[in-house]
Amino acid sequence: MKVLALETANEQCSISVIDDTQTLFFQLDARAKAQTQTILPMIEQGLNELGLAVADLTAIAFSRGPGSFSGVRINAAVTQALAWSNDLPVIPVSTLQALAQAAYRLQGLTEVSAVLDARMNEVYIASYRLDDAGIMQPVHEEQLLSYADGAKAAIFMPVGSGVELVQNEQSDYKTVSATAQDIAVIARAAAKNENWVSAELALPVYLRENAWKKIPEQGKA
Repeated sequence: MKVLALETANEQCSISVIDDTQTLFFQLDARAKAQTQTILPMIEQGLNELGLAVADLTAIAFSRGPGSFSGVRINAAVTQALAWSNDLPVIPVSTLQALAQAAYRLQGLTEVSAVLDARMNEVYIASYRLDDAGIMQPVHEEQLLSYADGAKAAIFMPVGSGVELVQNEQSDYKTVSATAQDIAVIARAAAKNENWVSAELALPVYLRENAWKKIPEQGKA
């Protein structure tokens, strides 16, 4: 099994290639909003270093949102194009679940409320708990909430860019951010059970209705 994992939903870009047991390749470009310039060259570099073609992959995993509108759209579009042209299945992974997985990887936290700044005085939020396989599983569904409602929904330790918006105090966990490493870990478990979908279902999840109409109001895409 070899899975390519892509993460562009958090205004940075990273890719990872994994097999059944280990990470074969990982690269991160932390520059904000550079995804369109870097995602394809990074994929090409990773596959070339491993001596693989896209068609050699078992599946492609991607962070399907919620998150940066442009970043989520880029991730879904690249995944769909590569998967469709190579007849590969895809594994959509929640950006919030990946954030929770990052909190476990970086901080050892086993119960978290993943919170992302959604702009417009709102946050994306969902809570997760570690299962026996080492995967952060949802306790509550993803929601788009006001700061006040987000504070009520944060039943565990909040992590992510929206932490200080829901608890009104500084937090070391604000800087926790998911990368393709976290997408890959979640995707590995899914791929082992062939828990994937066809390329046409590699769809972005925004949570906010008519997201494209509200970009100018968000202050950033």
